[in-house]
Amino acid sequence: MSAKVICVTNQKGGVGKTTTAVNLSYYLAKDKKKTLLIDFDPQGNATSGLGIEKNDGKLTATMTDVILGNAEITNIILPTKYKNFDLAPTTPELANAEVEITGMQRKFVRLRDAVRKVRDGYDYIIIDLPPSLSLLTVNGMIASDYLLLPVQTEFYALEGVAQLLESMKLVMKQANPSLKLLGVLATMYDKRTSLSGQVYSEIKKYFKNLTFKTTIPRNVRVAEAPSHGVPVGAYDKFSKGAKAYKEFAKEVEERTK
Repeated sequence: MSAKVICVTNQKGGVGKTTTAVNLSYYLAKDKKKTLLIDFDPQGNATSGLGIEKNDGKLTATMTDVILGNAEITNIILPTKYKNFDLAPTTPELANAEVEITGMQRKFVRLRDAVRKVRDGYDYIIIDLPPSLSLLTVNGMIASDYLLLPVQTEFYALEGVAQLLESMKLVMKQANPSLKLLGVLATMYDKRTSLSGQVYSEIKKYFKNLTFKTTIPRNVRVAEAPSHGVPVGAYDKFSKGAKAYKEFAKEVEERTK
């Protein structure tokens, strides 16, 4: 078994990136796929969204230590409350680590080196990347087989996407030729507004068959779940948001066969 590695990124914040990383991981694990979620965003929202306090002192080692070479990734991985679902946590210190690794050797492949050590233990490794085109983001792209792009169905949705895809092309050319765009996921979709429909049509026109059929609705339950430290499927599995993420996870499995 060698994991399929998927990084989730969009340089624009607030597009449901972390929510997607957490809930995709949860539903892959529910489908008996051994899944590791790597929180590689200094905001650490995937860590807190799974009920792990970033500041309570219990996190002795995190992705910061891994990237700086002070810990092995195998030693920082925590089991979550859910079967088949592990987490490599992070804290805001990761932002400082990014500055530190700038002057280090192998600065672009530090995450790939770490991921290679655990690939054989999982079916899927999902990496939640920061909402920026940073050294951390480049590390994530180089470590991955696939890039997943959540795009909110709101005005200016595609702004910045072209730049991200340019960076992806550059990474493919210079460091990771096998990286593929897994697809584009329309998030915060509100079928009551014509704007959501228009933006979704734009996304489909631009990305064609790379656009996922599933759209993630704007849903109160999806927004509430992280504050309770659980994925939406554990918070309210009958909510529209939970059903959408469950469908989306099936599509991901289909595309990565």
